[in-house]
Amino acid sequence: MREIQFREALREAMQEEMRRDSSIFLMGEEVAEYNGAYKVSQGMLEEFGAKRIIDTPIAELGFTGIGIGAAMNGLRPIIEFMTFNFSLVAIDQIINSAAKMMSMSGGQYSVPIVFRGPTGNAGMLSSQHSQNFENWYANTPGLKVVIPSNPADAKGLLKSSIRDNDPVIFCESELMYGDKGEVPEGEYTLPIGIAHTVQEGSDVTLVSFGKMMKVAYAAAAEVAKDGISVEVIDLRTVRPIDYDTIVKSVKKTNRLVVIEEAWPLGAISSEITYHIQRFAFDYLDAPILRVNNADLPLPYAPTLIEEILPTVPKAVKAIKKVLYKD
Repeated sequence: MREIQFREALREAMQEEMRRDSSIFLMGEEVAEYNGAYKVSQGMLEEFGAKRIIDTPIAELGFTGIGIGAAMNGLRPIIEFMTFNFSLVAIDQIINSAAKMMSMSGGQYSVPIVFRGPTGNAGMLSSQHSQNFENWYANTPGLKVVIPSNPADAKGLLKSSIRDNDPVIFCESELMYGDKGEVPEGEYTLPIGIAHTVQEGSDVTLVSFGKMMKVAYAAAAEVAKDGISVEVIDLRTVRPIDYDTIVKSVKKTNRLVVIEEAWPLGAISSEITYHIQRFAFDYLDAPILRVNNADLPLPYAPTLIEEILPTVPKAVKAIKKVLYKD
């Protein structure tokens, strides 16, 4: 099977969907003439023209509102944020218009729109450009929140997101755009809301999503050297969350560790912890542990970033602790 970059998988998804459906267009800062800030939309202006690949001013509130209005009137916009940190400028439109319009209109208006771009830490970008917002948006009824961890999932999930009739928050990572992975040729989609058990195991369940899956894989491989068998689950989406897959796994392994690049208060890992203690408490042989960011704004210095973010050693320590081996 061929290997392509994460950015190329995203581009293929958008190109294929735009060829299939003329109502789809891409809009955002630098998506056209510059080929995208991260070159995700490279070549798309040449293929689809300026009416469907639209450069905008640095005005997230404005072009987000335009996109939502277009979606309400029968088009299917893809809105690219250069980073989800900038989506805060448009969060009123996303939450108070896109997410609520179906309910407020009594079902008369759907808003088939995708908001996509990178989330989280991407190196030395300091506090205002390094936050995670997937848990913020997952708190909002009416939105779906998708976070792929590899190129194949990125393509299949983005195609499904574009076809969905609800607004979708599609979170990527600057640190993953160059990642290569096997991506099937031809048409395929992946369902929103279904987690993927990427590795079977018997001793502990390890749950994560997005680029933190790299930490999960590395931690599972590290503890395997000590004979510890880890079941690894990639959530893929955090609204809806596939609770059933996690519960089924915990009933087998009796232990759970969740890795999430976000602050601990009100996190996706908090919600998973509550759900498992509610529906699989009798199967737990140890308290659930979370590996989150430290409860601090992300600094600029690389050494301090390392201290704050989830890392492989921190995940290994948590895995061993729930097995009472630490």
